[in-house]
Amino acid sequence: METISHITIEPPSKASSTVIWLHGLGADGHDFESVLPMLELPIDHAIRFIFPHAPERPITVNDGMVMRGWYDITSFDFGKRGDIEGIESSVESISQLIDKEVESGILPGNILLAGFSQGGVIALHSALRHPQQLAGVMALSTYLPYPEKIPSANNKHPATIFFAHGVNDPVVPYSAGESAKSWLEEKGYIAKWHQYVMEHAVCAEEINEISNFIQGRL
Repeated sequence: METISHITIEPPSKASSTVIWLHGLGADGHDFESVLPMLELPIDHAIRFIFPHAPERPITVNDGMVMRGWYDITSFDFGKRGDIEGIESSVESISQLIDKEVESGILPGNILLAGFSQGGVIALHSALRHPQQLAGVMALSTYLPYPEKIPSANNKHPATIFFAHGVNDPVVPYSAGESAKSWLEEKGYIAKWHQYVMEHAVCAEEINEISNFIQGRL
């Protein structure tokens, strides 16, 4: 199966679980590769990490500049509709990565999705709309366009969503992250909220809690 371009980091032991981690707008799969040592996982852990590269596309709010993005952003108004075609295309690409992992022998319940900013949008849609139950999803400094496409929680979907957001985020407003959490809780999901005194970034305290979440789910 041909899948979207990505980086794969194999674990010290034979892989029994997988984290698929999506970068934000303008970055690439290498963006979170450097976080791995900071997670301080056990020396013999069996978690494979996959970092996909978003395709290059013109981004409207950046004057049409071509950069890596999971979908186009047409407005900074988070209440407006966005690029649904781009979102759906990226969700399909991540679904193919998930399917490839399952074909390799990784159980769906041992696959966890993560994403920062734009990547968090795709991680949420991909994990919560996937037909098989995954281990969970980490939504970092993100929001949730087209929430009506997310089905109500049931035994086919992750029990827990890890939300993290900076209280001073100037890119994705803190309130947009809170709205995503509230919407998903109304749909029956268990959402754990983590806030940090930071802007649109990832901090050391957050990385520590990410590590705890990964090890708790996988």
